Amino acid sequence: MFKKRPRGKKKTWQVDIAKERIQILFSQADKRFKTDPGLSDRYVEIARNISTKINVPIPRELKRRFCRKCGAFLVYGANARQRVNSEKQYVILTCLKCGQKKRIPYVKEKKERKN
Repeated sequence: MFKKRPRGKKKTWQVDIAKERIQILFSQADKRFKTDPGLSDRYVEIARNISTKINVPIPRELKRRFCRKCGAFLVYGANARQRVNSEKQYVILTCLKCGQKKRIPYVKEKKERKN
C-alpha cells in the first residue's frame, strides 16, 4: 500500500534553505516596493508559505514588516504608520491598507539597551 511519511523534525539543510529564502524574499520585497507594491505583497505571501510549510519562524524584525490580516508588505510612511505611546510604553504599527493595528511593547528593549 502507501508508505507513511516519517514525522518529526525537518532536516537542517531544509531549515537553512528556508531561512535564507525568507530573507531573500523580504529583501526583494523591499527593493521592488516603489515600482510594484503588489509584487512585494506576493513575495511576503511566498515567504509566509515557506515558513508554515517548513515550520520555520519568521524573524522578529521581518514579522514587523508585514500585516498579518491582509498580507501587505509594510513600508512606514507609504502604507503604514508607526506611533509611539510613551504613556503605556508601546509602539503602535497601523496598516493603512486594512486598518489593522499591532502593538509592540518596548520596555524590554529599553532595559536591554541599559545593560
